[in-house]
Amino acid sequence: MAKENKMGTMPVKQLIISMSLPMMISMLVQALYNVVDSIFVSRIGEDALTAVTLAFPLQNLMIAVGSGTGVGINALLSRSLGEKKFDKSDSAANCGLLLTIFNYLLFLIIGVFFSRAFISTQSDAPHIIEYGTTYISIVCSFSFALFFQMTLERLLQSTGKTFFSMISQATGALINIIFDPLLIFGIGPFPELGVAGAAYATILGQLIASCIGLFCNIKFNTEITLSIKSILHPRKDTIKDIYSVGIPSILMMSIGSVMTYMMNRILGSFSSTATAVFGVYFKLQSFFFMPVFGLNNGLIPVLAYNYGARNKSRIIEALKFALILALSIMIAGAVTFLAIPRPLLLLFNASEDMMVIGVPALRIICLSFPLAGICIAMGSIFQAFSMSLYSLVVSVGRQLVVLIPAAWLLSRTGVLSMVWWAFPIAELASLVLSSYYFIKLYRGTVAKL
Repeated sequence: MAKENKMGTMPVKQLIISMSLPMMISMLVQALYNVVDSIFVSRIGEDALTAVTLAFPLQNLMIAVGSGTGVGINALLSRSLGEKKFDKSDSAANCGLLLTIFNYLLFLIIGVFFSRAFISTQSDAPHIIEYGTTYISIVCSFSFALFFQMTLERLLQSTGKTFFSMISQATGALINIIFDPLLIFGIGPFPELGVAGAAYATILGQLIASCIGLFCNIKFNTEITLSIKSILHPRKDTIKDIYSVGIPSILMMSIGSVMTYMMNRILGSFSSTATAVFGVYFKLQSFFFMPVFGLNNGLIPVLAYNYGARNKSRIIEALKFALILALSIMIAGAVTFLAIPRPLLLLFNASEDMMVIGVPALRIICLSFPLAGICIAMGSIFQAFSMSLYSLVVSVGRQLVVLIPAAWLLSRTGVLSMVWWAFPIAELASLVLSSYYFIKLYRGTVAKL
């Protein structure tokens, strides 16, 4: 246990690649799953695609709660390892599993009692409401698979075991992709379940990923010790430390749910097709955002560990390298959206009406991608140094203070294409605010190490 972790010894660029590449690959597979899932759903009809889009804010809220809790676990566990406080790192892992159970119980209640009401606030079309209610109630009711998958993968990431995290996530996503068409369309011995089939395929993939994650933690993650006794007897100070980082992260990511919900309502005032285009955009952009988030997830434990070890030079080198990688990925994304919007939309069985709306939408929104890449890379230090409040303020500023009001005001023009300009406007505001907080944190913390 006294042996120095690779996050304090391996060359920084090599370390970030080794930490981030498995997660970037697994998140690319996850992005592929998201796209394939919607491609199959779109074959049911545009109403089904719209319904899944309307379900996304609540689905994203689940991810926010699970991922935000995971960020808190990740930061505390990695920092404790850097400080050689191994009892505290074990406590972080075991408390994290207990919190995962509570997260599931919360969304089980939401799924059982509030699914239809949630969808009905965004649409009055009977078919869309029925599709959306079916999909989100199943996803919420069986969300224990999602929450345990995310927590177990975070435990692997926190100790640098990102290869096993990649195996878990990629396997789950591939299972998802395989079973999507089988359960949606009733191929072979499988029943034809429609939209419900997409939900069950998702759950099956997450459940298998959870089992793989649990096995890898028990077998290979020797830097932490998991035990039922420790899970059932949590330390209050550990829970407090986890949520000091986790709650701001949960709130920050939950803002995305509020944003998508409000955008669905703004776009729904034009047509359900406009809402479907918004859903398609979110699926497509994940091909580029997910790898950058994978980079971010790989960077956070590196920064946290070296902050605990007081290694200034490694922190600076890691930040510079990650910034270059993130910007490169997002520039590639912008070029792709600008060059081939029609082929991208055709993947989702787009009608001509959807093309008319979707082509300018993709070309306008993608202008914000390079700015977003810079903000994500800079924001990693906020989470790694337990200053997630900065990330929260930036996210609130971008998505609620700027994006939604800008989209609403632009929608008052009556021209749908104007609404999409709210995204570049909001990302520019985010860059200004992120830069301010980054400079403040750097001067107050990193420069003094």
